[in-house]
Amino acid sequence: MTELTFEEKNLVCIYSGGGTRLGTIAALEDMRRYLEPDETELRDLTDSAMGKLRGMDDTAFAALDLIPDFDPEDPAYGK
Repeated sequence: MTELTFEEKNLVCIYSGGGTRLGTIAALEDMRRYLEPDETELRDLTDSAMGKLRGMDDTAFAALDLIPDFDPEDPAYGK
């Protein structure tokens, strides 16, 4: 199994549907339907994350550390 990237992990944290792998995949599929045609980067990220989630079992999903990793020192998050 390929490990989730930093961006994929944060996306999975946001959409972890009820804390289950299948619920998370369903939430990502639902979100994906609302993406605009120009949101290709988010679409690609979502597809990649869903592929990795489909490739793991529920035990591996349960072992993921699904706490968003936001760096408070990063200027992108403001003060």
